[in-house]
Amino acid sequence: MRLYDTARRSVVPFEPPAPPTEVRIYVCGITPYDSTHLGHANTYLAYDLLIRRLEDLGHQVRLVRNITDVDDSILPKARELGVDFLELAAAETVRFHCDMEALNTRPPAAEPKATEWVAEMIALIEVLMSGGHAYTVEDTTWFDVSTWPAYGRLGGYDTAAMRTLAAERGGTPDDPRQRNPLDFVLWQPSAPDEPTWDSPFGPGRPGWHIECSVMSMGLLGAGIDLHGGGSDLIFPHHECELAQSEAAANRQFVKHWMHCGMVAYEGTKMSKSLGNLVFVSDLCKESDPAAVRLALMRHHYRHDWEWHDGDVDEAEALLDSLNEAARRKGPAGGADPAPFAQRLRDALDDDLDAPRARAVLAEMADAVLAGRLDDSAPGLLAELCALCGISLEPDPPSPDPQ
Repeated sequence: MRLYDTARRSVVPFEPPAPPTEVRIYVCGITPYDSTHLGHANTYLAYDLLIRRLEDLGHQVRLVRNITDVDDSILPKARELGVDFLELAAAETVRFHCDMEALNTRPPAAEPKATEWVAEMIALIEVLMSGGHAYTVEDTTWFDVSTWPAYGRLGGYDTAAMRTLAAERGGTPDDPRQRNPLDFVLWQPSAPDEPTWDSPFGPGRPGWHIECSVMSMGLLGAGIDLHGGGSDLIFPHHECELAQSEAAANRQFVKHWMHCGMVAYEGTKMSKSLGNLVFVSDLCKESDPAAVRLALMRHHYRHDWEWHDGDVDEAEALLDSLNEAARRKGPAGGADPAPFAQRLRDALDDDLDAPRARAVLAEMADAVLAGRLDDSAPGLLAELCALCGISLEPDPPSPDPQ
């Protein structure tokens, strides 16, 4: 299997440990302050497809996907709604789980909540302080990027670009208390209506980036086989996570970094402020969730792309074809369908090329319906659909002989 590695900026062999050693994968999860939208689905389905193929190759996979239930996004939303932030997080997490179940994704082996790991976050910050990588000014503690020369290597952005992105994505590059504009918050004072924990740096709450370092290393250890998320997390979140984790552990944090592209809606970036988010729950009410999954498979995980309202209609037609073919009995003298299976697996091993794998499924269904394959083809087609997470309809019950 070959996958694009963000840090190396090329498609390289993905070399997980040989079975029975587990493949350890950490994927940044949701901040549960709103419903699961298409961008979330695009990301989590990509990693689900990767996990299914790894299991198909004989690996055991341990997936950890966190819940960020305290940060600078969920707290203002809870304040706006007039509810406790944990109540909001719990309700949206339930909705997220329902959406992921509808889309037939594998559940994670562990799903830590940030609020349950604050003591460990404080301990990690103390390690960074003792190593000279952090400092506190007026009860706010920052990571000092000047102590980590490799800062910036993951995304490969120059200093000006990182400063711009930091300002856009929750950083504080213009805070005069910082030693460097790119220093990032590890611990901060809480507003009067925000949750507060006691710490050696003053009462307050953790910064966003320290949360994933603690949860990932706490449940998977250092040297994670693959770490992923959306491409919007490359900087600053994963860049900061990488720096503080390696500074604290003094060893490689992640062996392979994988990121998914962003999804727009008919030419416009999807955002809550624009009111154009496409929610998974709405799509699954109107269409078969397997068709939603097929619609997403039209696009390569690394590419930014646009969703159009008619996309799911084409996928519904393909799903109908797959269902019909999987129930069809082919002639005994037809061709061997095994080459289709090899082509599909080759596509997945080629940087998780879901569009090519989807095309193989469509071509195989056409061949079955045209009677060109032997009678093992419908069963094999169903197996390949399952490998891609596509749930087909069961065979209709036999008519009552009476």
